[in-house]
Amino acid sequence: MPPAPLDNGQLATALRPFGESRMLPPAAYTSAEVFTWEREHFFGGGWTCAGHASQLPAAGDQIAVGTGAGSALIVRGDDMTLRAFANTCRHRGHELLPCGGPAGNGRATNARAIICPYHSWAYTLKGELRGAPGYKGLTASEWSLRELPAAEWHGLVFVDGSGGAAGPLPLAALDELVAPYEPERLVVAATHVYDAASNWKILTENYHECYHCPTIHPELCSVSPPHSGANYETTGSWIGGWMSLRDGAATMSLDGSSGGVPLRGLSATALREVIYVGIFPNVLLSLHPDYVMTHVLVPEAANRTRITCSWSFAPEAVESPGFDPSYAVDFWDLTNRQDWSACESVQRGLASPFAAPGPLAPDEDAVYSFVTTVARGYLGERIGEWRASHVQAAASSE
Repeated sequence: MPPAPLDNGQLATALRPFGESRMLPPAAYTSAEVFTWEREHFFGGGWTCAGHASQLPAAGDQIAVGTGAGSALIVRGDDMTLRAFANTCRHRGHELLPCGGPAGNGRATNARAIICPYHSWAYTLKGELRGAPGYKGLTASEWSLRELPAAEWHGLVFVDGSGGAAGPLPLAALDELVAPYEPERLVVAATHVYDAASNWKILTENYHECYHCPTIHPELCSVSPPHSGANYETTGSWIGGWMSLRDGAATMSLDGSSGGVPLRGLSATALREVIYVGIFPNVLLSLHPDYVMTHVLVPEAANRTRITCSWSFAPEAVESPGFDPSYAVDFWDLTNRQDWSACESVQRGLASPFAAPGPLAPDEDAVYSFVTTVARGYLGERIGEWRASHVQAAASSE
């Protein structure tokens, strides 16, 4: 892919060894031209998360999501297979469904076919042309919808907006870390949608460090030591690390108590940790002993991001009398808003003519991994799964 419209010298500075490098240049967070490049190449040129598979539980369920400059229609077929198509009618290009779904400004639907709302061209749930009013002789082989690669991964839906250029979903190495939590089995019990006046990368960088926690997160620090844990030495398609729970705390909540049940199959070590993973470019996956929290980021502009945050619990917890997810939701809603406020201030500060790339603290090694992944992408490298020479597997959980 072509390089981003940024100064190569500043990107080279960001790629220096950890301890010598600097952050990305301010234009990476404020430039409309850079944002346009990112929409095309980061969000439209490879795999991005479209949301939870639970949004499409039944045959005929349909939802549309943005994929860079375009959008994708995601459909659950009669065979229960999830498929994605370019969200554009083959007749005049009208969107087949508005973007957004239940958490956004669009809508989801359920139907036995895909029907264009403009001139009623109809397609099967496999995308084959079924009817075109007033036309004769149009063949399905020529006028069917353009299919895009789609994949379900631990309850999340991913779509490759490039049409396949990105290759297979590159998350195999993350499976062993995530699989014990069985996110695909869990039930989404709460969802919040936030609109942050911040660049998506600032939000992701903030997620990957707790250097700021003693300053703005007193509630978090009361249940999890801010300097605990370690980061996995990986970079590319995913980056992450873990933190410990304090003695007496069962999970991340305002008082450390859990209103749910421990997720089955977790080791004794996993029951005392919280794992934080960022999947490039738009998923933040937080694995707790008793629930999984997911942030899906949708960049709206260089300085604005829509964030859909959901909380999933074991079905036996959700089905128990009196279950209330607020113990987790209230804690993270407060913490989220603290984070968004800080990120919005960073966004305003980076718009200053005096802003310049700063150094990274010793605790910001995961931020370094993210920044260097972005910088390599800006220079034209396709984001893929590659690892540092000394990879920590999930040894902390063994």
